Amino acid sequence: MASTYGPGGGAKLRCAASSSAAAPARPVKAPRFIQHKKEAFWFYRFISVAYDNVFNPGHFTENMRDDALEPADLYSSHLKVVDVGGGTGFTTLGIVKHVDPENVTLLDQSPHQLEKARQKVALKGVTIMEGDAEDLPFPTDTFDRYVSAGSIEYWPDPQRGIKEAYRVLKFGGTACVIGPVYPTFWLSRFFADMWMLFPQEEEYIEWFKKAGFKDVKLKRIGPKWYRGVRRHGLIIGCSVTGVKRERGDSSLELGPKAEDVSKPVNPITFLFRFLIGTICAAYYVLVPIYMWIKDKIVPKGMPI
Repeated sequence: MASTYGPGGGAKLRCAASSSAAAPARPVKAPRFIQHKKEAFWFYRFISVAYDNVFNPGHFTENMRDDALEPADLYSSHLKVVDVGGGTGFTTLGIVKHVDPENVTLLDQSPHQLEKARQKVALKGVTIMEGDAEDLPFPTDTFDRYVSAGSIEYWPDPQRGIKEAYRVLKFGGTACVIGPVYPTFWLSRFFADMWMLFPQEEEYIEWFKKAGFKDVKLKRIGPKWYRGVRRHGLIIGCSVTGVKRERGDSSLELGPKAEDVSKPVNPITFLFRFLIGTICAAYYVLVPIYMWIKDKIVPKGMPI
């Protein structure tokens, strides 16, 4: 495995990596109780109130965000950038450090999250709109950069979302997808499987390559208090980039969408899925607290 380690111990993987060698392969279509779009819509209806100040800090700090965006190569203020699944605009705030807000589009399916984004002064000038990551409302060859952070775990069909990233990028454009990594510890693996999609690093690389991306690279990121430990999985654990080397849409052929949000859902089934998913989410609220305490107790230099 070829890899190089940068600041903070992050690794840029130039071929299929193995963060989860000890973990069995995890089917993308395995049951996930809150990963589906309708449950996620209502989940964020409630947590949007405290998302930036309570839920996000344990999993995606400002330093992590800036580290994860570095491979996106936001070198010019004139780049045209789309932030897909941008929610409250936390990642967008990192983008507008480098790119003029007028050149940035923030898209998310949650109006409640987007309302929080609209309240941020630094995002004034950013185009903020509702939309579906698997069916982007933009013409082919539109953007110089595609960014998506903390969204892929809710996509019923990750390959379709990454194919859409390829489509909307211009020739020479770069896609940067920031998302979870799969746990190796059995209990964390159980809650991850029940909750939402925690891909293995190899899966990210495969999705990018199948969509047509070239120069695919993966960079590991994580909270500094984890000391590089990934056995519990990370809700934000890697930054994957690829470059579009041809104009037009991807040649990859896909079938119908995995989830049709227009279809009615049994309310009892919905409530059950939502409650179980929320319990799983609570576990992953406690994990970073547990790791932070271990970091404080266990002497530096010793494994945790």
